[in-house]
Order: sequence, then structure tokens, then C-alpha cells
Amino acid sequence: MSCRRKECWHGTAERNKLRVPNNACRLACLKTTCAVPIKIFGEVLFDHFPNGATVLGGAPFNVAWHLHAFGQSPCFISRIGLDAEGESVIKAMQAWEMNYSELQLDNHYPTGAVQISFKQDEPCYQILTDQAYDFISVPDGSKFGAGSLLYHGTLALRNEVSRQALQNIKSQHQGKVFLDVNLREPWWRKDEILQWLGEADWVKLNREEFQALQPDLSDMIVAMKYFRQTHDLEGLIVTCGEQGAYAINMTGEQAKVVPDATVMVIDSVGAGDAFSAIAMLGIYLDWPLPLIMERAQLFASAMVGRQGATVQDKAFYQTFLASWLVGSG
Repeated sequence: MSCRRKECWHGTAERNKLRVPNNACRLACLKTTCAVPIKIFGEVLFDHFPNGATVLGGAPFNVAWHLHAFGQSPCFISRIGLDAEGESVIKAMQAWEMNYSELQLDNHYPTGAVQISFKQDEPCYQILTDQAYDFISVPDGSKFGAGSLLYHGTLALRNEVSRQALQNIKSQHQGKVFLDVNLREPWWRKDEILQWLGEADWVKLNREEFQALQPDLSDMIVAMKYFRQTHDLEGLIVTCGEQGAYAINMTGEQAKVVPDATVMVIDSVGAGDAFSAIAMLGIYLDWPLPLIMERAQLFASAMVGRQGATVQDKAFYQTFLASWLVGSG
């Protein structure tokens, strides 16, 4: 039996091309909707390495992956191509039992890709243009309730089509907006970033990105206070790599965390996304600011000790769940 839901592609020729099994289709349509508290908008893509290896990622996808592992089942709003890599995205989300009810298929543009090369052992990134995530269509914004939390980055907003889709969601969204700033040359403009800052409640960015928007960092806390007030933010988080991270909220409360000096760094590529995921979790569960920062740093530190931006071992996440008692609310 194929799916009869009007807007669902699972029962169409596209489903057959991607070999999505009928039982998965029924599960998606009967049990998975976007009426969930956390929504994540943005890119899913593959990093392509010179040796032919590919790695699934994209900041919004990584955040959604982590949050699902922590029991939140966020709705991931993105777009993939009708290609082998799009099939791989679906299979990965199915295997992880993620919500993909708003994962759109594009029969013209390919699944997102980044070509990685190395120059003197330093990675160089070529973010390809005209990717499926540049053309995310307008979903039904009425699915967003007052208690929901909306996450978005900045890379997927480089194209007008995806920008308009996000604006449609925001126009009906009554909950908080978490902006994860990811400045990728040449795909950002300061005036657009400033506009999105004005529409956000919480903002997370790294030190280099903060300096690009707030040049004077002679006193980090003073700069953060000014930035938060200027953009009328509920909270601001600035990550500084091995130096830790800073946070400040609208009440003036401050928090700083520093990673343990004994942390062994194997791969730092997913540290920022890991930090964002726990910040989102803490905001949604109303943790105190110091606790959000402590747990975000702890999880990010655990991630840099592993290869890759996500982990496919649920036991890895269960360790944190057990100590945080997330499941008990």
C-alpha cells in the first residue's frame, strides 16, 4: 500500500527511485509530523575528500541529529536532490529514526556538497552553488506553535528561495528563534546577518564571527553586553575554541566555561554544532544559563575526542542522558 497523503512524496516515482521502503513510508506518514516543539531549518550536505570519501553533515543536520539522540525528535526542514546522496541522507535519518516529514526532494538540483582539498596540510573548502538546500520551498508555517523553538543557520540563506521559505516560517512562528551564525566566504553579507540578528532571541557564534560583526573585542564581556543590547537578544553565546565559551542573557547573568586541559582533540569539526545542540536543549528545557554552558562544553569536549561531527552509537548519548535526567523533564 502506498502513501496517500497529498503532499507526501513517499508513494511516488521519487520514492521508488530512492528505494524508500513502503513500511518506512507508512511510519513517516502515520507517526511523524512536524507538530513537534523543535524545528531546524537549513542545509544537509556531504563533504567530499580528495581520496573519494564522503561525510554526511551540515550544521543544521548535525544539530538535529544530536537533539534526536537526546530524545527531542526535532523536525528537520531541508531539501535534497533526487540522487544517490539524497538516498543516503534518507537512509541515515531512517536508521537514526529521525523525523524527515519536512525533508523535501528536488529533481533538478543536487544534494548539497562541499569539495575539500588540502594545501600544506590545511583544508580548503569549496561550497558548491545551486544545491538542493538553496531551494527549500515554503512549508506550512501554521504547524508552528507558541511553545516551539526554531533553529536556523546562515549558509542555507544565501539563496532568495530558501530565505523566503524561512521568512514564511518566522512570520507565523510564535516561539523563540535560535540563530547559529556560520559565516562562510563568500556566502554572507553583513547587512543580512544584522537583519537576522534582529529577528532572533538567542544567538551563537564563534570568536572570529563575533569579531567580524563586533570588531572591538578588547573586553569580551563589555562587547557581548553591547551586542546583546543592540540586537535585543534574550541570550548570546560566543565560543572560543580551546579557550572555552562565554554567555550572557537579558537579565545580565554571565557564564564562562573552559574545557578540561586533559581533553584530547581528534577532530574539532563538529564542536560548534555539538555546543549549539545542547544550548538548544537547555533553552527548551529551561535550564539555568550556567548549567546550559557547563553541559554544552562537556558534550562538545566529548565530541572533539571522536572522529566526525556526529556519532552513530546511541550509548554515547545515553551516558549524558543518564547524568542529566533529560528523559524525566
